[in-house]
Amino acid sequence: MAANEQKGQPGDLGRALLSAGVLTPDWAPTYEAVPRSAFLPDLIWPFDMAAGRSRAVSKTDDPAGWQGYADADVPIVTQWDDGRHSGTEPGEVSTSSASMPSVVFSMLRDLDVRPGARAMEIGTGTGWNAALLAHRLGAGNVVTVEVDGAVAASARAALERFGLPVRVVHGDGFLGCPQGAPYDRIMATCGVREVPFAWVRQGRPGGVIVAPWGTHYSNGDAVARLVVARDGESASGGFTGPVEFMKLRAQRRPPVVHSDYVTGSVADGAETSTGITEAEFVGEKFSPVRFALGLRVRDCWHVVAEKRDGARPVWFYGLADRSWACVMFRDGDTARVWQSGPRRLWDEAESAYRWWEARDRPGFARFGLTVDKHGQRAWLDDPQDAWAL
Repeated sequence: MAANEQKGQPGDLGRALLSAGVLTPDWAPTYEAVPRSAFLPDLIWPFDMAAGRSRAVSKTDDPAGWQGYADADVPIVTQWDDGRHSGTEPGEVSTSSASMPSVVFSMLRDLDVRPGARAMEIGTGTGWNAALLAHRLGAGNVVTVEVDGAVAASARAALERFGLPVRVVHGDGFLGCPQGAPYDRIMATCGVREVPFAWVRQGRPGGVIVAPWGTHYSNGDAVARLVVARDGESASGGFTGPVEFMKLRAQRRPPVVHSDYVTGSVADGAETSTGITEAEFVGEKFSPVRFALGLRVRDCWHVVAEKRDGARPVWFYGLADRSWACVMFRDGDTARVWQSGPRRLWDEAESAYRWWEARDRPGFARFGLTVDKHGQRAWLDDPQDAWAL
C-alpha cells in the first residue's frame, strides 16, 4: 500500500473513485483494508495507457513500478493463453486478470450487499474481489468459483494468507455452486453471452445477479443487474453501463476465420450502398449503438477495421452460416456495401440501426434482460415488450 493508505486514508485513487461516485462510502473502509496488491503475482502485465498495450512488470526487478500499477486504475493481466504461456512477453489471449478498481467498485455498488448476505462469485481470478466481499460479509458467507485449477489454487493461497479464507471452488462457473445455495447476491467477474438459468435457481427470491453481459456481435458488454422473481423461476432487470471482460470459458467462441467466408474478392458479393455515415454507425468503442445492434442482429460477429487513407471497412460474419457483408466507409463519399450468403447481414444491421435511431437513440440504461428456463429475452423500456435472443 502507499504510505498515505497505510494510515487509513484512501489515497489519490481512492479519493478519485469516491469523488466519481464509483467507490461508495460504505465500501471505502474495505477499499482501504483490502489492497489489490496483496493478491497480485510478482509478474504482472498491466495495460500501459500511454503505449496502448500490456507490458510486463516484475516486482523483483521494478518494485516501485509494480506497486504503482497495483495502485492504479488500470486492468492487469495475470495469465495468458489459459496458462500455456511462458516468458515475460505478452501472450496471444489474456485469460485471467485483475480488473480496474473503478470497474470492480462500480459493480460492487450495483450488487448492493447487505450485512449477513450470502454471496457467490463466478470467476475468482486473483481473489481480490472475493476478499472485498468477504471483508464486508465475512469469509464464511462468500463462495467463489474458478474454472482454472492453477488460478483457483493461487487465489485460495492468497486469500488464506491475507486472513480471509473464502471457499474457492474449482469448477465451471456456468453451473454455479448449488451446494451453497440459495445466495442473496451473485456476481460474475467474466463476460457472459447467456446468463445461466442455474444462477437464477441458486439465487434467493429478491436476490440480485450482477454480470457483464453482451452478444457475439462485439466484445463490448454491459453490466446487467437482475433481480430474482418471487417464485425463483426468472430474473429481470436493466443495464447499468458498458464494460469489457474476458468471457466465461464455457461460452467463448473460436475466432472467425475471414477466408472461410470470403473465398475470393469482396466484389463477388452483391453490391449496394448506404446513406449511413461512419460517424453514425461506428461511434466510439463503448457506444450504445453497438450494444443495441447486437441485441437486434442475431448470430452475427462484426469487426471494425483500422482506418487507412480515409477508408474504413466494417465486416459482418454470420455465426450460423457463411453469410458475410462488408460496408466500406470512405471520407467524403457514399459508403459502398457488399453482401453474400443466405442472410443480408448489412441490411439487417442497417434496419437495426434505423430501429435504434427511431427510438431516440437509447443508451444502456433503457435496455433490459429477462432470464428464465426458456432462455433470455431483451427489452427496451418495458419488460413486457421483449424479444428472444
